[in-house]
Amino acid sequence: MKKIILKKIKDFKTGKLSEKELFLFLQNFPFSNDPHLKLDFHRKLRRGIPEVIFGQGKSVEQLRRIVKKFTEVGEEMLITRVDVERYAALKNDFSHLKYHAAARIITSDRQAKAVNKGKVLVLSAGASDEKVAEEAYISSLYLGNKTEKEYDVGVACLARVLSLQKKFNGYSVIIAVAGMEGALPSVVAGLTSTPIIAVPTSVGYGSNFGGLSALLSMLNSCAGGISVVNIDNGFGAAYQATLINQKIS
Repeated sequence: MKKIILKKIKDFKTGKLSEKELFLFLQNFPFSNDPHLKLDFHRKLRRGIPEVIFGQGKSVEQLRRIVKKFTEVGEEMLITRVDVERYAALKNDFSHLKYHAAARIITSDRQAKAVNKGKVLVLSAGASDEKVAEEAYISSLYLGNKTEKEYDVGVACLARVLSLQKKFNGYSVIIAVAGMEGALPSVVAGLTSTPIIAVPTSVGYGSNFGGLSALLSMLNSCAGGISVVNIDNGFGAAYQATLINQKIS
């Protein structure tokens, strides 16, 4: 954000930016003070990560106003939980948007750039967990982390996990996504010194209770070094991984 502000000031001084355009940019700080929309444009200065928008439950019109504000300010954009129908409606007005269908995420149409030290690995136990894993993977990439992924490595076939063991210590954070009984993070934690962020998913049969069984298993793991986020919260895991990587000197 500091770079954006300095560039706007420089453009104003050199005549590339009008007084009206500069005022429009500045009036959104520290947040956009609209009656129903108060976007936090100082968050990147405070936390190192811009505000990320939770798209679920928001109308197309609400999302349209949000995208317009982000575009005016020039802030990087990441909107989670958006279905393809709402994205298509937004794309008509904003050609610079990019949709990551598997993750249900909208970003600006740009290449993800790794700006943080450290490297993140996203694991998913089964193909049914992939939607949540992709949310974690795309979020991690666009939050500035070098990120890799390995899917369908659940504990029903331990050979799949063990085949990756030599790689595990090469990462600063591992995000392990699993439904059913949620055993994957415990197994991985027993094989590496890398911190694990566990993501329970709502995938499973009746007694899975919408992911509660996986959540409780992860919280009760006997393996140390596991942090647990909410059910299906792939983004939350990527955010936490980003904060860890930002502290690596």
